[in-house]
Amino acid sequence: MQQRFLGKTGLKVSELCLGTMTFAREADEATSHQLLDRFVEAGGNFIDTADVYSTGASEATIGSWLSKQSRDEFVLATKVRFPMGDGANEVGLSRKHILAGVEASLRRLQTDYLDLYQVHCWDARTPLEETLSTLDGLVKRGVVRYIGVSNFTGWQLQKAIDLSRQHGWEVFSCLQPQYNLLCRSTEWDLLPVCQNEGLGVIPWSPLRGGWLSGKFRRGMDQPLSGSRIEKAEQEGWGESWSNYNNEHTWGVLDALFAVAEETGKTPSQVALNWVLCQPGVTAPILGVRTMAQLEDNLGASGWTLSAEQLGRLNSASAQPAPYPHDFIADAQQRR
Repeated sequence: MQQRFLGKTGLKVSELCLGTMTFAREADEATSHQLLDRFVEAGGNFIDTADVYSTGASEATIGSWLSKQSRDEFVLATKVRFPMGDGANEVGLSRKHILAGVEASLRRLQTDYLDLYQVHCWDARTPLEETLSTLDGLVKRGVVRYIGVSNFTGWQLQKAIDLSRQHGWEVFSCLQPQYNLLCRSTEWDLLPVCQNEGLGVIPWSPLRGGWLSGKFRRGMDQPLSGSRIEKAEQEGWGESWSNYNNEHTWGVLDALFAVAEETGKTPSQVALNWVLCQPGVTAPILGVRTMAQLEDNLGASGWTLSAEQLGRLNSASAQPAPYPHDFIADAQQRR
């Protein structure tokens, strides 16, 4: 597995990141530790979690594994924002919640520093200056090496970058957005900001909850029993069957299966490699619950889709840009 710089920083991370939302949920501690061992054996050093994953249990599972490792060999990332209890201040991006959150994450992870600390989502109730100045203080204290952001819009991300630069605070080093063959709206605003400002991009849900894993193909009339898509339908999650059972999705999957057959790779490996090939992307985040899934996903690295294959996947997955992107593109062509 190759190493890549995280944006314009000097921090090197593996080109695949191991996501751990499944830890202590679908994967018990023993299985989770085996997944970590295999990921490291394959050359991975980048591990992503969040305090809210199983209400801290994912972090604790990583911590029990990390305590037996050489800490400095790994790039450990976690996040803060969502509720960790019922208290009025146990949620959000206030100074109080961030400071309490980082200390709790450090305890659960059994480490005295975090390589990457990310705000998990925009918080409209907290002044951005309060959040950014607090994160800057954590970097100055040395308990956090780099800071990142997830689930911001383009203008929110640019405003945060500009405010940090204006005040001389630490600037975000990376963005963790949803990005995959079924979600390309990330390209309209977020990726241009990241490329212009030098942020790394570490996409979550590169297989869109399983839609791009090879389990789904044209002709199916309901989600597979026991699949994440079935649960998403029951819970009303974004990747639900109702949201994606349409001609656009089936067209993308047709192209995905065709390219997989040509390359001798699995559909999930092709979908992950597509993300790896996109400009500005540092490392897609793998979301696995079994060793078989991890082994399959690891096969996404070490090779590259051809320009023609990328073009076909791009064409199949393209969606009309909304206003004003469409208007600007048309005007630019008429110069």
